Amino acid sequence: MRKPLRLLAVAAIGGMATLLINTISKDKEPVVKSVAENYEIRAVKLPKTMNLAGELVPLNRPDIRERMDRELLVNTYWQSNGILLIKRAHKFFPIIEPLLEKYGLPDDFKYLCVAESALINIPSSKGAAGYWHFLPETGREYGLEVNRNVDERYNLELSTKVAAEYLKSAKNKFGSWTLAAASYNAGRGRISQRLAQQQVSDYYDLLLNQETSRYIFRILALKEIMSNPAKYGFVFDKEDLYKPVKTYPVRVDTAIVNIASFAKKFDVTYKDLKLVNPWLRETFLKNKTRKVYQIKIPILND
Repeated sequence: MRKPLRLLAVAAIGGMATLLINTISKDKEPVVKSVAENYEIRAVKLPKTMNLAGELVPLNRPDIRERMDRELLVNTYWQSNGILLIKRAHKFFPIIEPLLEKYGLPDDFKYLCVAESALINIPSSKGAAGYWHFLPETGREYGLEVNRNVDERYNLELSTKVAAEYLKSAKNKFGSWTLAAASYNAGRGRISQRLAQQQVSDYYDLLLNQETSRYIFRILALKEIMSNPAKYGFVFDKEDLYKPVKTYPVRVDTAIVNIASFAKKFDVTYKDLKLVNPWLRETFLKNKTRKVYQIKIPILND
């Protein structure tokens, strides 16, 4: 008799517990914290004034404010991309900035380079390549060697010079750095055509396609965020940033049969050499014309 009584008692207690739990769950739902208690998505406050190469943005106009707000929001809350751009800028801006000064281009145009390529050498879907994203025909037009063996669009120093020449020429044509930057995206012919059709002379008065209508605002957003990263929530230490690779130049006016063997002469690997000379597109250098190339040799143990 004792065993059945014990089982009966256990069953009774279990039933009472179940009833109690059910009663509590009906009276009070579990507390679930809202997302907002852990994370806030805040509106971005536009600066009072903004400019591209000293040319003021008419932020008093509602459509301009909305377009600027859009790009600031998109680039602020694309956090992974933003922090990567800041890290890469620390690696490449020390190369780009003095070149812009040397070739007479306003410093703000380094952000155009960021907008074009994100400071990585991945070609666009339209075939533009290099940090400044030149199409093959544009590169050749401005004197860059572009073929399967050598593609100087990937040479940061040479392509920066070409970008400066293009943008200064466009500035002379349109009288405005903002329109020059827009023409970098859409082409000088198309910008000229749209200005004439719409009978205006200012970028901010033009109705353009989606890509070009956002282009200047994206450059401005990148300038604002990358110049004031903490203001937009980007927190990092100096050691988190990517460092420039130190190199020294070697002049070459002959063919290189095997770039891996060439690299070994300088105690570096094929990969090390190609990473700082991405314009060398194959495993060898033809150089039938005995052209003088400057090949960078990385200093890895400094």
